[in-house]
Amino acid sequence: MSMQLTAKLQEQFAAGLQTRADFTLEQPFDQYTPVDHAVWNQLYTRQTELLKGRACEAFLAGVERLNLAPGKVPSFADVNARLMPVTGWEIVAVPGLVPDQVFFEHLAHRRFPVTWWMRRPDQLDYLQEPDCFHDLFGHVPLLIDPAFADYMHAYGRAALAASIVDARSLPLLARLYWYTVEFGLVRDTASPNGVKIYGAGIVSSKGETVYSQQSDAPNRLAFNLARVMQTRYRIDTFQKTYFVIDDFKQLFDVAQTDFAALLAQLSHTDSFAAGEIRHGDQVITRGTQEGWPTDADL
Repeated sequence: MSMQLTAKLQEQFAAGLQTRADFTLEQPFDQYTPVDHAVWNQLYTRQTELLKGRACEAFLAGVERLNLAPGKVPSFADVNARLMPVTGWEIVAVPGLVPDQVFFEHLAHRRFPVTWWMRRPDQLDYLQEPDCFHDLFGHVPLLIDPAFADYMHAYGRAALAASIVDARSLPLLARLYWYTVEFGLVRDTASPNGVKIYGAGIVSSKGETVYSQQSDAPNRLAFNLARVMQTRYRIDTFQKTYFVIDDFKQLFDVAQTDFAALLAQLSHTDSFAAGEIRHGDQVITRGTQEGWPTDADL
């Protein structure tokens, strides 16, 4: 969530793109090149085909309801015209990752920051920082689902309040976001390993789409709020552990938690390694650990 002055951001500043105090800007649609539109088309076509039978129905329905389509990068204004009347959310263009407090402020007011620029053709399978495809295709379809939209709003409000009180809570809040919004799975007994995908980091990635649902390597554990917030993660590999919710209502109920008390308690406890299974965990599938890196988690 935190912003770094990457080469991509430096290019935007050099091009004279102006951001507001909240890091938003007008979507610079005229900056998209034929290559950008071709990359969107290739990624969209590949992922929508791959996600059939793998992604949860709410995500697939969201793609259709928002009229996301191949051919060209979508207009954010067109997306908002379909999104806002349903759940009150809107997307706002940003130059890249924004500071945590700014990010929480946007979520708390039902605004989702979407990076406007597209990755290069040689970055189709991996990109370290989020681009327009990850943010728009990965995150926004679920914001038209009322239950998930309410979870994101409640999370933003809780995270904003907690971050103001004690900055030590930020790693705990980041883990909750990571293991739900980015890399969450939901129960589906008819699917491989009993799960379907909803996390944006998975649905926007060809490799992790297959790995998260079908690989025997990772652990899949039933969601537990405190456990999730104590669990470290990796940003440079597929996940060692996925946490599985029952449904989106479970997430909304989680977001009604007294986060101030829980964060105060957890800030004094030890964190767990990403691939660790603890006594009391409800194990859906225990991973083989095949191919896991051995260096440290975050």
